Amino acid sequence: MGMEWLWSTTVLLVPAVVVLTAGFFYLYGLVLGLLSKTSVRNKVVLLSDALTGLGKECASLFHRGGARLVLCGRDWDQLEELSEELSRNSDPALTFPVKLVLLDFGDMDSLSEAVDEVLECYGCLDVLILNSSIKVKAPAHTVSLEMDKLLMDNNYFGPVTLTKAVLPTMISRRTGHIMLINSIQAKLPVPFRATYAASKHAVQAFFDCLRAEVEEYGISVSSINHTFISSTAAPEEQRPLWSWLYSRKPLGVTVDEAATEIVKTLNNRKREVLMAPSLPKMAVYMRSFFPNVFFAVMAAGVKDAARDNKGAVSDSECLNFGV
Repeated sequence: MGMEWLWSTTVLLVPAVVVLTAGFFYLYGLVLGLLSKTSVRNKVVLLSDALTGLGKECASLFHRGGARLVLCGRDWDQLEELSEELSRNSDPALTFPVKLVLLDFGDMDSLSEAVDEVLECYGCLDVLILNSSIKVKAPAHTVSLEMDKLLMDNNYFGPVTLTKAVLPTMISRRTGHIMLINSIQAKLPVPFRATYAASKHAVQAFFDCLRAEVEEYGISVSSINHTFISSTAAPEEQRPLWSWLYSRKPLGVTVDEAATEIVKTLNNRKREVLMAPSLPKMAVYMRSFFPNVFFAVMAAGVKDAARDNKGAVSDSECLNFGV
């Protein structure tokens, strides 16, 4: 009798659990869609680079959500094309016209003029998303000092300059959200990316300090550190630890996943998010608690990776724009 009762209960519970699970995920998606609208509706949102895959995805998501968008980028023609595409795919009664600003963090001489244009768009910012970046992969001794400076301008001085320019309006209004889309290499430097990792460490440190300084004004500062943004999710596979960390195609997150995390962070105002598979996350902790083991693994990996390098790489060949 007891076994029959257990069997009957199990038969009834399994479908119920399946239905409840499916319902949970449906409601989760529905709530996330609503949050993407309520989090930015009527708010002034700036994307520092709207021309990357992630930038375009966020621009489309926020535009549909009713944000007053300020889209920045290095190419004016591409910005206009993006603006026209957003207009075609939206309801004018529910959305705002997009503002465009030509912004190139690599050209520090023109940055002050671009910052003035940003502030003239609406006079203030509610949300500042810093998602522009360039990266370089090469042995440290082959990268020129000019390239070092270019990366620091794009990945550190540019975002910091723009942030300092908009901070006074946020402080006076006692509201605002600054979000840094950063790399896991801000916490986990790996070989052949010395300058890139250094710039990411620097900008991470700046915004970590800023977070504490502006909290009393009601301003939130968030950072999202991801491994790599790819068009498709990479499959799980067995590889040595070091190759997960700095192989040519590391496991990454999709554009949709990254955009979803940005929306969630805008709503929950979480200070820091680490988007990475389990092994890179373990490596972050290993770097902190077992540094000697971590450095030994990295050094062993360099010997294998060096076989793939056919000599020194020029700056132009190893430069890559994007987050």
